[in-house]
Amino acid sequence: MRISVSSKPFYLLLAGLFIAGSFLQGHRVQAQDIDNSLLWTIDGNGTERSYLFGTIHVLPQSDFELKPKVVSAFEECKKLVMELDMSNPNMQTEMMKYAMMTDGTTLDQLLEQEDYQRLDTMLNETMGLRADMVKTFKPFIVSTFLLGRYIGEQPASFELTLTRMATEGEKEIVGLETVEDQMRVFDKISYKSQADDLEEMINDESEMRKMYADMIELYRKEYTSELFDTTTEYLDDSNETAIMLFDRNVSWIPLFKEIAAEAPCFFAVGAAHLGGEKGLINLLRREGYTVEPVLD
Repeated sequence: MRISVSSKPFYLLLAGLFIAGSFLQGHRVQAQDIDNSLLWTIDGNGTERSYLFGTIHVLPQSDFELKPKVVSAFEECKKLVMELDMSNPNMQTEMMKYAMMTDGTTLDQLLEQEDYQRLDTMLNETMGLRADMVKTFKPFIVSTFLLGRYIGEQPASFELTLTRMATEGEKEIVGLETVEDQMRVFDKISYKSQADDLEEMINDESEMRKMYADMIELYRKEYTSELFDTTTEYLDDSNETAIMLFDRNVSWIPLFKEIAAEAPCFFAVGAAHLGGEKGLINLLRREGYTVEPVLD
């Protein structure tokens, strides 16, 4: 199943609270074909079995499903490892420290007047906010405020669900990145580029809804390679693909090795990080691990 791409900001919808980006026009990164599974075993290098699970950070409750194979794998592990430690009670406060543009730029300067007014209407309908209340926020942050238009009134989160399960099961929770790490990722993308993506997001709402539904369908079918292909199609260029996916994957591998050597771990990261030549599955295999799909 392939998705026709004509606008860039769909990856923002997969951002949830802490992932955002922009989308490709003309550039394509080819994924290596891998089995259709979102859950993978990690064995070898003298470690006990760990698991790698691909998530969508936020989705409608009606589309949320934690399959028995995922629950079983989770119960085998002693640690939950995610992009961020979602049990951190200071996360929202820490995010706000990095939410503002730092050079005096405001959204009304970055957006056309008509688009700024449309943003004001959409923010008011979605969250009861006015554009002037958030005009100093980085554009990708403002984009996440509109997620409710595509997710609905009952959002679900794999990360928050897994965090609750880990807390109840007294499992240790580890973050591969800090809030500052993740927020600094987006500082590598210009405010103008972020604003262009926000502008397309507010002007292509019907198409965005369709693309979101199509992406959810890919996820439900566990089409790992297609999820990777689709995400990299949406990223603006090879540099942004590296910033959002590949550089982070490479930086995570030493942490994977260190943490997995201590105890069996359940690694849960965005599904787009799994596939591709520089995806986690391939990188872990290069490190000598046996990484195999867990099929239904």
